[in-house]
Amino acid sequence: MTTDFTGRAALVTGASRGIGHGIAAELLAGGASVAITGRKAEALAAAAEALVTTTGVSPDRVLAVPGNAGSAEDRARAVDAVMTRFGRLDVLVNNTGINPVFGALVDADLDAVRKIFDVNVIAALGFVQLAWKAWMEEHGGAVVNIASVGGLRSTGVIAAYGASKAALIRLTEELAWQLGPKVRVNAVAPAVVKTRFAEALYTGREEEAAAGYPMKRLGTPEDVARLVAFLASDAAEWITGETVRVDGGLLATGTLG
Repeated sequence: MTTDFTGRAALVTGASRGIGHGIAAELLAGGASVAITGRKAEALAAAAEALVTTTGVSPDRVLAVPGNAGSAEDRARAVDAVMTRFGRLDVLVNNTGINPVFGALVDADLDAVRKIFDVNVIAALGFVQLAWKAWMEEHGGAVVNIASVGGLRSTGVIAAYGASKAALIRLTEELAWQLGPKVRVNAVAPAVVKTRFAEALYTGREEEAAAGYPMKRLGTPEDVARLVAFLASDAAEWITGETVRVDGGLLATGTLG
């Protein structure tokens, strides 16, 4: 039981930067062939090139598939591309997430909230359905959904995002029950990770933001990536339906800061 992914193929959504990029690098380092998705083709191509450079893997082990996770056609195109290039799909990491709404839900634009749920929840389920039909139903595999501590405890600030991540956590449990024993489905729930996506939560006040964490620092993409790789690997072969916090101890304090 190891985190060796040699001979396996993975799809990581939303991987042009940040947590998704870190996860892709970790899986490549473990021996996997990895496809990454993202909305902006140029940024995604640059990310794929960077993965080859930083990990030293052969370029034929990295595939960039531009597309919008919220589009059923783009999701299908991504899975088809993985199957065409690698002939298999053993690991799916649903990392794509958006958060265009801050503040009280009673004032939230419902179209924006609907979009959050469409991308953060419905798209994740859509990718699972496609991966199941393309490979995992017959051969098995592992799914890891990127949730958030905001899905475990109310924040008041990123409330719509947190509600969508709570839904993703429940989706993870339902899928783990329904797709076992062939497919394991788990989630990870990060606190604030130093990425462009989370900049609004710490820019100009990082020391203050980190002070509430027992570990006295914010997270990095690598912190999340190592946990994702473990959950996707054979080393976690009896773990499914779990949401594992990677939060520097934040929730242990009884607050979200």
